[in-house]
Formats: sequence, structure tokens, C-alpha cells
Amino acid sequence: MTQDDPPPPPGAEAFKADHARAYAEGPPRQVPGFAGLHRMTSLLLAERVPEEGRLLVVGAGGGLEIRALAEDHPRWSFDGVDPSAEMLETAERIIGPHLARARLRRGYVEDAPEGPFDGAVCLLTLHFVPQDQRLTTLREIRRRLKPGAPFVVAHVSFPQDEPERSLWIARHVAFAGGDPARAAEARRAIASRLCVLSPEEDEALLRAAGFSGVALFYAGLSFRGWMGYA
Repeated sequence: MTQDDPPPPPGAEAFKADHARAYAEGPPRQVPGFAGLHRMTSLLLAERVPEEGRLLVVGAGGGLEIRALAEDHPRWSFDGVDPSAEMLETAERIIGPHLARARLRRGYVEDAPEGPFDGAVCLLTLHFVPQDQRLTTLREIRRRLKPGAPFVVAHVSFPQDEPERSLWIARHVAFAGGDPARAAEARRAIASRLCVLSPEEDEALLRAAGFSGVALFYAGLSFRGWMGYA
């Protein structure tokens, strides 16, 4: 905050802290094997990222993946981008003592530094990217990576033919839990707000973006995760 900024309203900092705590509880409840996904991501990146590596994090709002990777690798640094200012504020709180190693920027991957980076990660984000922008997003990530650098990506991905699509949406909502009376509303929201592709389409886009060695490493109900190399 600069001298020209107005003081925050009473209780604002406490509200932000509460929001950060509430957000941190959400993904572990909604994503099967969430902690394991972070651990696998850390291990796969570490196969090629050097001890003082620099990582690009696309969809960094919330900060949970940066915190997990920073705890595992005390000399890695992170450049994160996310379009939501509120979620970046949450990320700052969640990253906490590791924030000195993280540079967070509001925007999309096109707004990220050019790198080149030693690795990149995009977790629980691509299902928010419209299909006509998905390939461009992946290409923008790849061109910021050093040759052979690893990329780890995970998001919602399931068959898109009916009746399988509706069944997978119902499973997704059921696993997340919540008020059963609102289940139908939640299914409609998933169907209309997320851009979900089939696993075959997701893999094809990764290869079309120029990634090699694309391999599935994680499957948790409606979520899938892949690794590949620039």
C-alpha cells in the first residue's frame, strides 16, 4: 500500500485472512488425492529442474502449489500469473514465509515474463480456459521454457459424449460434497462454466503445442494430470 492509498476498512485484513483459510480448505476436499498431486508434481519437476531452478506457475491465484513446491525445494523461485487480484492476495497469504521467492503478476500467460524457465506448472486452471484459447495458452507456456524443461498440468478432463458426460459431472459434484438440495444447480454450473475436454483431446493439444514425452501421471475421478517436455 502506498501513501496515496486509502486505509483498508475495519476488519478488511481479518476478512482476507479468513478467505485465505477458507480457500486453502477447498481444493483438498474437492480434488481426489490433492496432496498426492502436489507431491507427484514436485517429484516430476525435480527430475530436470536444477537446485536453483526458476518455475513458471500459470493460474497461481491461491498459492497452494507454490507453497507446496517451495517447501520441497528451498532454492527454487517462482513467477506466477493469475487474472484475479483477489486470488493473488490470497496466494500471498498462503505462500507466507516463502513469498520472497515468488513474483506474482496479475494477468494471463501472455503477461508472464519471457523466461526462459526451468519448468512450468498449471494445476486446476485449464478447465477455465475456453477451448479456442487452449492451444494458444499451451504454446505460450512452452515457448517460455528452456529446451527439455518439464511441464506438469492437471485439470478436469472426462469423456464428452453423452450419457458419459452427464455421469462424470454428477460424480464430480458428488465428490465435492455440499448441500444435496443444490446438487442439480451445481451440475448445471459445471456444465456451463467449465471448458472440459476429453482426455484424448487434452493429450492431443499438448502434443500440438509442441510438448514431447506427454504421459498421464494422475487420474482422480474427474481430474487428469499429464507431464511433458518443451
